[in-house]
Amino acid sequence: MRLGRRRAWFGALVIVSVCVLGVVAAARQAPAPQGPLMSENYFKNIQVLKGIPVDEFMDTMGMFAASLGYDCASCHSSQLYNDRAAFAIATPQIQRARQMIVMMQAINKQYFGGQPRMSCFTCHRGQDRPGNIPSLAIQYGELMDDPNAMTIFPDTRNTVEQVFNKYVTALGGAQRLAALTSYVATGTYEGFNTGGSAIAVDVYAKAPNQRTQIVHMQDGDAIKAFDGTQAWAAEGWRPMPLLQFTGGNLEGAELEALVQFPAGIQKAYANWQVSGTLLDGKSTTILQGTNPNELPVNFYFDAESGLLTRIVRWNRTAVGIVPTQMDFADYRDVNGVKLPHHLVLTWTDGQNTYVFKQIRPNVPIEAARFNRPAPYVPKK
Repeated sequence: MRLGRRRAWFGALVIVSVCVLGVVAAARQAPAPQGPLMSENYFKNIQVLKGIPVDEFMDTMGMFAASLGYDCASCHSSQLYNDRAAFAIATPQIQRARQMIVMMQAINKQYFGGQPRMSCFTCHRGQDRPGNIPSLAIQYGELMDDPNAMTIFPDTRNTVEQVFNKYVTALGGAQRLAALTSYVATGTYEGFNTGGSAIAVDVYAKAPNQRTQIVHMQDGDAIKAFDGTQAWAAEGWRPMPLLQFTGGNLEGAELEALVQFPAGIQKAYANWQVSGTLLDGKSTTILQGTNPNELPVNFYFDAESGLLTRIVRWNRTAVGIVPTQMDFADYRDVNGVKLPHHLVLTWTDGQNTYVFKQIRPNVPIEAARFNRPAPYVPKK
């Protein structure tokens, strides 16, 4: 049931994206914006979620979807399928959501010193209506630990150095990793924003932390780029033709680029902790990296092979913290270095699967490949 609703959510977003032609045309004629646009300067009828960038605003929509099991039309007018302007219609559900946000912010301010201890998920936990009666099934059911938890418990059986040394060795050794300075990958990209179809994708990566992906959609190329400092998305399913990433989304783009060249992961974080868990029934070592003023990042390594199998990061939004998960599989030898050929990216706004058929190492890549892309314009 939830899968169907979630598919409808992203189907709606893809359909609605076709209706932004007027916005796209205006963006092409206007000068490049100075800094990210705020939500109230781009969307219509924003009453509560003001003063946050557009990308964070969309993350709040993901929080609503994950917390309540909703899709777009669960709150917005059903007219949105044909008219993007319908998103601004204040339905009873939207008016209620505004009240809930104010309530949540007041509780956090009064009882938690303004810290985001309470979020939509605190009460809803995947249900449209919060329950108020204890569940015996939960009370006496099997206790399940969440392997993706942000709070971890130290495990003294391993050290950070041991885990990274095993990882580097499993990939092919430090010398071979150092020799990998760039690559171009080709394969397929699939997700709710492609209607479940496998679409051709090219990924360009350059050490230490630059990455661009181009999904060759039928109505035009969808581009996401990180130049080592800034990140953008010019993709038809985004709320605007050129979206600049900010905050945790920018940190996420940097992380996606960084892990293409694993030799730099350990130095990218000031502090590390070691823990352990079971992931898909397999013993797994967790390394949690933290930097000042940033949320932590969990790296999951298969205890037997030493290979990286998952990364979980978090992003702050106006209504709480949302997770993003990357899963890695199908490691194959590429010029002496094992690289994953299967990647699944899961977050509260969608899930995408990459399957790479070919990865060409140390290919010259022009610097302009990582520049800010032009705003997305669908083919006529």
